[in-house]
Amino acid sequence: MIRQLPHHKILIIQTAFIGDVVLVTPLIRAVRRCAAEATLHVMVIPAAQNIVENNPALNEVLVYDKRGSQSGWRGFFRMCSRVRREKYGLVLVPHRSLRSALIAWCSGARVRVGFSNSAGAFLFSHRVRYIRSQHEIDRNLSLLASVACPAGRILPELFATEQDQQFVVHLLAPLDRAGMSFIAVAPGSVWKTKRWPADYYHKLLKKLSGAGYAIVLLGGSQDRELCEAIAAAVPGLVINSAGVLTLRQAAWLLSRAAALVANDSAPLHLGSAANVPMVALFGPTIPGFGFAPYSDHFVVVETELPCRPCGIHGGERCPIGTHACMIHLRVDEVYQETLNIINQKKDYERNHQN
Repeated sequence: MIRQLPHHKILIIQTAFIGDVVLVTPLIRAVRRCAAEATLHVMVIPAAQNIVENNPALNEVLVYDKRGSQSGWRGFFRMCSRVRREKYGLVLVPHRSLRSALIAWCSGARVRVGFSNSAGAFLFSHRVRYIRSQHEIDRNLSLLASVACPAGRILPELFATEQDQQFVVHLLAPLDRAGMSFIAVAPGSVWKTKRWPADYYHKLLKKLSGAGYAIVLLGGSQDRELCEAIAAAVPGLVINSAGVLTLRQAAWLLSRAAALVANDSAPLHLGSAANVPMVALFGPTIPGFGFAPYSDHFVVVETELPCRPCGIHGGERCPIGTHACMIHLRVDEVYQETLNIINQKKDYERNHQN
């Protein structure tokens, strides 16, 4: 164990998916608490830049476009040269790829901390045991045990600018004029097997609309067509924001929602940052992998099957061709759980106001 956190210059490397970067924000907060005077940088992919670029705990965001302009060995060596010039004293690597470990090693930092199951674990000066039963946030924070930096429970966080907030206010203006509460619904996922069927979402929206809620659909530009198809012919007020909002804007919108319904995907982690009540739909993956909501109010809807889990990420198609893990999640159950989690938060707030 290092007795004192190096206070010169620190780098955190997380170049995985958007959700992974949301889940690394508590680590950023914890490092800043322990090293108030240090220079703190984070390395992310371009798609995740919006998550961290306005974080007051950071001095700089390094963007590594590893699948675009900086792809291949030439881009890799340019990034290595960049981090070498920075002269970091400490590099923390929650990402478990060989490439991230190599960049940490290239930095020349004396202290390089990563997980024992990383593909490049042999390149770290300190290795931390990866505990699968822990939540990913707690796993990330466990990297600090090697540098004597205590960390308690820290929620993910994104920092919306005033422009972000005004954009969301403008988007939600029809709901405000109607005096309606809204439920956010995120039906997409990078992995097709993680998606609850579109017709199930369509039926859910009709039931939620019938209960007096407006609906705001969330997702990336790749989800816009899916969201339009789901929203078609749903009575009541439905706003399709897929492909319209940045990640910070989406998180701030969720802070105003009555609830979020989503597959096991990045919007759940944005919901954790907003601390919104959540209904999380799990199929090919399981909460035990450590990527369930990290929030005060959430429920997981899943079904027990001998084929679950079939992978840590999901896939393009069901390995046994049934997609039963998602098809067996009933609309009525998801609808009732959504109303229950909304009421649970209302009861909690009433009890804590007295």
